[in-house]
Amino acid sequence: MDAIFRVDGNDVVTSPNAAGPWDPSMQHGSPPAALVVWAAEKIPTQTGMRIARVTVDLMRPVPVAPLTIESEVLREGRKIQLCAVRLSANGVVVVAATVLKIKVQTNELPPEAVIHPVELPGPDQSPVEDVDFSSSPFVTGMSLRAARGKFGVPGPGAIWYRADRPIVEGAPISQAMRAMIAADFSNGTSSVLDFRQWTFLNADLTVNFARQPVGDWILLDAESWIGPDGAGLAMARLADERGYFGRAVQSLVIEKR
Repeated sequence: MDAIFRVDGNDVVTSPNAAGPWDPSMQHGSPPAALVVWAAEKIPTQTGMRIARVTVDLMRPVPVAPLTIESEVLREGRKIQLCAVRLSANGVVVVAATVLKIKVQTNELPPEAVIHPVELPGPDQSPVEDVDFSSSPFVTGMSLRAARGKFGVPGPGAIWYRADRPIVEGAPISQAMRAMIAADFSNGTSSVLDFRQWTFLNADLTVNFARQPVGDWILLDAESWIGPDGAGLAMARLADERGYFGRAVQSLVIEKR
């Protein structure tokens, strides 16, 4: 199976290619985040809507194993829809997410309400980041281009990400899914600590969208703040080749190896 997931109703088969860098039996955060969005986008709305915010709480490590999807509408309205999506493994909830959709409507905006351009090299002008730096099978299905800094090197960074492997078998990767896949790399894009000496897993991921991204490439313009008591934040501005469109925040769990 080339795709990360095969979905049949509420049942999900997970490919070994979902594994992340921390443990080969544990998924990278990007696949379940993208699967949550895929499930939310399948929920019909009363009128045309698009995703404005996704919050993913990682209740437990997500195993590279069969999963079950449950989704429900928490609030249905003419202007917004709030959905809940849960992923379970062996009857235990491992991901609890909420997805906010907002009505799509065309507005004639004043000149000052412009898309802020990206003043960094685009993906075609940025050096290729070799994915061999990671032991994660999921990362082997990604393309990376470093506009500023390098992945995993301490300090703020700005890296373009493109998902090359299908996420859900038989389904395209939506633009919101592409953004979520990239956003989960915020902590590695802006690492402060040496990966060889520290772990800094994210316990959650929240992405807010001012607009939907376009194209295959997503930029994370990221930085991290590390607290002295075991917690930290990884934050990123998200952009496509047209300009900035969103923000991502991860709560980090900091531990010495």
